[in-house]
Amino acid sequence: MASRKVIVFGPTGAVGSAAARTAESLGAEVTLAMRDTAKTIPGLDGAKEKKGAFERTQADLTKPDTVHDAVSKSGAKYAFIYLAFGMPDNMKSTIEALKSAGIELVVFLSSFTVRGDLGAIDPSDIIPYVHAQAELNLEEIFGADRFVAVRPGSFASNNLPYKAAIEKGEVKLWVPNAKLDNIVPEDIGTVCGTVLAKGPQDDQRAIYLYGPSLSTQNDTIMTLAKALGKDPKIKKADEQEAYKMFTEERGMPPHLANYMIRQARKAAPEGSDYHVFGTRIEEEHMLNVQNYSGRKATTLEEWAQQVFATS
Repeated sequence: MASRKVIVFGPTGAVGSAAARTAESLGAEVTLAMRDTAKTIPGLDGAKEKKGAFERTQADLTKPDTVHDAVSKSGAKYAFIYLAFGMPDNMKSTIEALKSAGIELVVFLSSFTVRGDLGAIDPSDIIPYVHAQAELNLEEIFGADRFVAVRPGSFASNNLPYKAAIEKGEVKLWVPNAKLDNIVPEDIGTVCGTVLAKGPQDDQRAIYLYGPSLSTQNDTIMTLAKALGKDPKIKKADEQEAYKMFTEERGMPPHLANYMIRQARKAAPEGSDYHVFGTRIEEEHMLNVQNYSGRKATTLEEWAQQVFATS
């Protein structure tokens, strides 16, 4: 039986790298589609790449012609893609290029904020809106049963910018009681790679993924601080400070910073267990990483030891 041929766009990222490595470990031939083919891929050194069923090719999701060429050259029938922000057509031309080049199934890295009637999401809700527009284009071009939207919660790696403040001894947080699931990017990629190589379970077309437990922003910071051997003070930021943190320290454009501030105001009060930054989540979805990977989702403590304690 011939190996399944897949193409992974963005393999230099934590999610894309894990997706590529997982798909290859499950028997797929993997084309690594990269803007810069000379870049290092996390978890895949030269020897492993040469030994495995990997091949590099140049492509950029914002340039549909390169996408078409990369897919055609690879012979892949299954593709992993992520949202390319800023495309005026919400990736429609890129998705058309995937289809015309022979892709039969797309695994799309979306967001847990996408839910309900996708066409009714307000453009001011920028994160769910832009992901939903790409999903709608996928449905239009591929059909509802030929793409899988993987919708992860709050990335543990979003906490990396706090490291410097933790080490200095004081961290300011906007809505410290807002809860996070802190899913590890590598776990997301493992699920994506499994779907690429084996297909979705029970014909799932939207797979919500979360970390194994929820913790407040305050408790999240203290977990990371413990891995660093620090005991910082936590202070609540006001709205002006939050805006500055998002725009100046994290480099977010103003409309995205305003969305983050507005969304955090919806954070559920203490006692509301299954909310992530004000978005209600389904408890059973917290098992999806294990359902697809066969192992429990990485905890925040484990991730902190891997990333913070060793850095």
